[in-house]
Amino acid sequence: MSQATQPLIIAHRGASGYLPEHTLEAKAMAFAMGADYLEQDVVATRDDQLIVMHDIHLDRVTDVAERFPDRHRPDGRFYARDFDLGEIQSLRAWERLGDDGDNAVFPHRYPAKSGAFRVPSLNEELGLISGLNRSTGRTVGIYPEIKRPAWHQSDGVDLSAKLLESLDRFGYRKPGDPVFVQCFDAKEVERLRHELDCKLPLIQLIGRNAWQESDTDYDQLRTEEGMARVAKSADGIGPGLWQLYTLAEIDGQPVSSGLVSLAHSLDLAVHPYTFRADQLPPGFESFEAAVQWFVETLSIDGLFTDFPDQAIQALARFS
Repeated sequence: MSQATQPLIIAHRGASGYLPEHTLEAKAMAFAMGADYLEQDVVATRDDQLIVMHDIHLDRVTDVAERFPDRHRPDGRFYARDFDLGEIQSLRAWERLGDDGDNAVFPHRYPAKSGAFRVPSLNEELGLISGLNRSTGRTVGIYPEIKRPAWHQSDGVDLSAKLLESLDRFGYRKPGDPVFVQCFDAKEVERLRHELDCKLPLIQLIGRNAWQESDTDYDQLRTEEGMARVAKSADGIGPGLWQLYTLAEIDGQPVSSGLVSLAHSLDLAVHPYTFRADQLPPGFESFEAAVQWFVETLSIDGLFTDFPDQAIQALARFS
């Protein structure tokens, strides 16, 4: 799938460069900024409700440790799966904190531990987007990610099946609908297509093996053999920016790794993550320069960004 039109702007956890990630406020802001798609990371609660949250843990993005200090597991973490939806929605959601639990990962974004935000259910968010599409006359798509499906299955919930049920209720059923379903787990992507009969576009995310997001070998996945297998189930890939280029030893300039060309040769779209104005990829002097190089040189088909407005502006300057 070669790039024939301007790449899609995918709001990574909403306009998370400006408001706490995955809050409804961050999604509404990204919608207003002109994003083409809004991302939803999906995990399950104790009462099998789906919420929009990047992790299976609550403690880096809410005040759960203050509200329920005795509800952590032996590893010290607070798991969404150990709380009912009502309990989670009673929490204050805030800017993501680092491992110390006190300082924000991105210190110049929305002030840490402030605001009156909360964790949305998936139904609430899909309802918001549906309402905004209706009131504005636009069609902004959704981009849900199935988080840690094997972990959820081991705890008694089929996250993929529940997500597809929710999407169906909101009218997302067929290939042309404005939705991509993404997952890091290659076995789950195959299951979605061939066992759960998912007709929606599927994106195989590619991470680092060290993250232990799944038992998928991402190094093998990026080989010709691995990508050919991906193409049997998925419609595209979501690689990390660092997987798409290297820096030349002679002058330090970015050079393609060949992964985009390989994917395109198999008719796979490429939607890399994550373009951040406050965390530039190595070898680039500005956010605009990075966006321009990946779009013009590599011909990516879409991009995940915390700053959808700046990505749109960058594309407008050289389109």
